[in-house]
Amino acid sequence: MPWKGEKDPYRIWLSEIILQQTRVEQGLGYYKRMLKAYPTVKKLAKADDNQVFKIWEGLGYYSRCRNLLETARFIADKKRGVFPDSFEELKSLKGVGPYTAAAIASFAFDLPHAVVDGNVFRVLARVFGIELPIDSTEGKKKFTELANSMMDREQPGTYNQAIMDFGATICKPRAPNCQSCPFKKTCLAFLGKKVSQLPVKHKKIVLKHRWFYFLLPSYRGQLPVKIRTEKDIWQGLAAFPMLEREKETSIKALLKLAEKNKLIPANAYVVESISALYRQTLSHQLIAGQFIRIRLRKKPALDKEWKWQHADALKSQAFPQLINQYLSAIATQTILF
Repeated sequence: MPWKGEKDPYRIWLSEIILQQTRVEQGLGYYKRMLKAYPTVKKLAKADDNQVFKIWEGLGYYSRCRNLLETARFIADKKRGVFPDSFEELKSLKGVGPYTAAAIASFAFDLPHAVVDGNVFRVLARVFGIELPIDSTEGKKKFTELANSMMDREQPGTYNQAIMDFGATICKPRAPNCQSCPFKKTCLAFLGKKVSQLPVKHKKIVLKHRWFYFLLPSYRGQLPVKIRTEKDIWQGLAAFPMLEREKETSIKALLKLAEKNKLIPANAYVVESISALYRQTLSHQLIAGQFIRIRLRKKPALDKEWKWQHADALKSQAFPQLINQYLSAIATQTILF
């Protein structure tokens, strides 16, 4: 991986933010594209929000992208482009928690702070036979203390990389390579036949179901688009007019609600098509989305936050994955709107 052995705190920070809740194989391309577009933190700080979101498009967890921009601008403006070189200062940056702060501190500045990620939790839980839940307050404290007590203080960066790589290649979540493991004679989980039971995680994610109905009202080849500013999913991304309902709702009822909310003018439109149902699963939410294409005979008086755009201009907008799936599906049609 290009960030292995990296000492530049900007590149380390960028890779760690991208890899939060993201597989390496998925994040690698994004890392390269971001670095090519914005090779320094000052370049990123000056970037247009929409352009950064466009590069980030499809990676998900967009709060990471917002935090990325906020932190870049803070470092550029308040720190003159120089990254903090202490664990506590790093941890105070927007979007940087103990794990990311420890990674930057140890990899960039050789500071003795253990990186405790999923791989490290797993290795320590199995080797030491620890049955405390890794998602409990007590468990997090125990594992962090143990990780820090074992760390090589003369080579913290090398040690942190080694234990994470060990967890990723040998002590894997499924089908761990126990026969090749150098700890097989002392690993309590292996000796006690509990490898598959550790680490312990108690909390179960309960998915919240949400129904999104997107309206695509076209007037003379233009559609209304705005940037979502609500503190909710997809903040900072572009979207079409949308009605959220608690359950599946009939198109007739939706159109009446759209008229009431003045999203479309009463008796001055034709429904052209209704899409199939699209689904997207986020960390704690299951989104069901449907798209209703409408041909307007009169332009509605929408709030000034809405910008009417031609279909060709949509390609430069950063949309959520759910909307992009729909736009990709209709892209082969000769006349989109």
